Amino acid sequence: MGLADRITALEERVERLESRTAAVPVPAAEGAFWALEGLKARAPGGGLLFTGAVDLPTGEHYEWQHGQPAEALLEADWEALASDLAPQLTALAHPVRLALIGQVLAGTQSVSELQQQNPGLGTSGQVYHHLRQLVSAGWLRPAGRGRYTVAPERIIPLLIILAAARR
Repeated sequence: MGLADRITALEERVERLESRTAAVPVPAAEGAFWALEGLKARAPGGGLLFTGAVDLPTGEHYEWQHGQPAEALLEADWEALASDLAPQLTALAHPVRLALIGQVLAGTQSVSELQQQNPGLGTSGQVYHHLRQLVSAGWLRPAGRGRYTVAPERIIPLLIILAAARR
C-alpha cells in the first residue's frame, strides 16, 4: 500500500470516527421501549433480545443480534449452564484481563504494546498467562506474532455484559 493510499485510508477512518454520535436517536413516535415492543410482538411468551452496533476506535464496524425465548433459559439445567459458562465469565472477572481486553478493543494488539501502555499489568509471562485465559474462553484470538484481536462475534456480547454489570 502506497503512501497516498495510506493517507486516504487514514482520512476515511478519521471521518468515520468523527461522524459517530454518542447515542442512537429514538424517534418520538416509537417511544422509549421501541425494541421491547418489537420483541413482545415477535415473542408473545416472553423473550430476550441482545443487539448492538458499534464503531471501534480502530475504525471497524460491527453489528450483532441474538434473541431467544426466556423459557429456554428459565427451564435450563442451571448447574450444566454454570459449568458451560463459568470459564467465559471467569475470564472476564479478573481486573487485568478486563484491562487487556479493553486495550485490545481500542487497537493495542501486541504484548509489548500492551505492557508499554500499562506497566501495572505485570511481567510478560503474566500478561501471556492472562491472554491465554482470554483466548481459551473465546474472547480473544491470536493474530500472529504476539498479537491479539477480540473475536468479532464476541464484541457486542462483551459490551452488553459490561453494560449489564454496570447497572
